[in-house]
Amino acid sequence: QVQLVESGGGSVQAGGSLRLSCAASGPTGVMAWFRRAPGGEREVVAALSRDSDSIFYARFVKRRFTVARDNAENTFSLQMNSLTLEDTADYYCAADAGPSIRSLRPDEYRYWGQGTQVTVSS
Repeated sequence: QVQLVESGGGSVQAGGSLRLSCAASGPTGVMAWFRRAPGGEREVVAALSRDSDSIFYARFVKRRFTVARDNAENTFSLQMNSLTLEDTADYYCAADAGPSIRSLRPDEYRYWGQGTQVTVSS
């Protein structure tokens, strides 16, 4: 059982930046960031394969976000720039054992963090 712990959420003004981090208790395969906006459903933000050779970004990212991982440290990050009000959400780190981005559905990811809140204000 892998435990995931997110950090780095907070409040920021529109146009600002935040960096989310996810610390895993052990090695993982594919990792992803999901988010759930108030009143919305959980949606994928980005996913990164185990060897960082395959990356997915949701269309709304529009080159504003960057994911990265350090397998030696079992960490996963999401650098978010040019944040907008629409980015306000709870952000979740997720992982699964397989190495590849096989799915972008939340129910296909076995391990989840507790979430970290991101609030963007005008």
